[in-house]
Amino acid sequence: MSSADEPLAGFAVGVTAARRHEELAMLLERRGARVVLAPAIRLIPLADDVELLQATKECVARPLDHAVVTTGIGFRAWLEAADGWGLREELVARLEGVGILARGPKARGAIRQIGLAEEWSPPAESCAEVLKYLLAKDLRGARVAVQLYGEQLPEFTGALRAAGAEVVEIPVYRWSRTDDSTPLRRLVGQAVAGTVDAITFTSAPAVASTLAVAAEDGLEEPLLEALRTHVVAACVGPVTAQALTERAVPTVQPERARIGALVRALAENLPRRRSRRLSVRGTELELRGHAVVLDGQLRPIAPAPMAILRALARRPGHVVSRAELCGVLPSRLMSGGSPWAREARPQADEHAVEMAVARLRRGLGRTGIVETVVKRGYRLACDPRMAAEPLRAEFHG
Repeated sequence: MSSADEPLAGFAVGVTAARRHEELAMLLERRGARVVLAPAIRLIPLADDVELLQATKECVARPLDHAVVTTGIGFRAWLEAADGWGLREELVARLEGVGILARGPKARGAIRQIGLAEEWSPPAESCAEVLKYLLAKDLRGARVAVQLYGEQLPEFTGALRAAGAEVVEIPVYRWSRTDDSTPLRRLVGQAVAGTVDAITFTSAPAVASTLAVAAEDGLEEPLLEALRTHVVAACVGPVTAQALTERAVPTVQPERARIGALVRALAENLPRRRSRRLSVRGTELELRGHAVVLDGQLRPIAPAPMAILRALARRPGHVVSRAELCGVLPSRLMSGGSPWAREARPQADEHAVEMAVARLRRGLGRTGIVETVVKRGYRLACDPRMAAEPLRAEFHG
């Protein structure tokens, strides 16, 4: 297939994942996306994690009544860390005979791989269902080990403690902020400026870190507004999406919390939200993120010319004045201090519009698509009476 046939061709997608980011980027690129890597978090090496060591010793020291395994990779990582500390055999022996609850199929597989069996696993892979199952039991005086998956679960563990249980939290693969936040700050700036079309999140800490970096640069509200309007937030599941949902940000989520399913969900939804087809000069012109498809060919378009094209596409066949087009040119971002802090928008002059239109015409590679109406402005060469495909999402420059 040509690049124009790929569902994400012409779209730029930010990747904030730390773990498995290469796999996620590869899956996106296979579908045609231009990937912007911007890790939001980093993993703390398990061998250096004194909290995990202490929690493991607490599990080995005294009998457990229940153990909650939330992720297969996390459970395996816990066992590998215990092996490095010389505690693996004691830990596995302690888990024998314990009521083990597996959140999903990968957790079940990890449990069975070491010769153990789960007591129960919810069909929907939900921590809420696991909690409901446990709370139906008499937990007074019970010891419950809860394997975390990168973040605290205060509502889960708090409910267990309120029911009388002693909870041992197992902080496997804890997160922290990245040492170098420059790529993430750049991604935030690109989202606000409208030069990326989607951002993927595979963990709640990545969302929190992204919002924190935006807040430090005074861009939290502009970022949230971008995610509500012209940038798609793709989250691997509801736990990851929670902080965005609470801030009224719509999210794309797969039916199953898997990276492959996340990419498929984005490939299905992003073109619907960020593309438009128009009939221009007897041919189909499709706007996609930072590119167009014309005569079956994908043609990347720079931000300023694309802003002009989107403004013209909102009113196909109608004249848009130079003064109005001045207002849609992308804002400048200044360097120094916070590299992505917005500068007050300078008033773009008509010469800037003319230059952007000239670049747009060169980028389209075909004459007659954008017409000049003397002393009035510019228009797309389509019949305004002809119905175009409905605009799927508001375009912003």
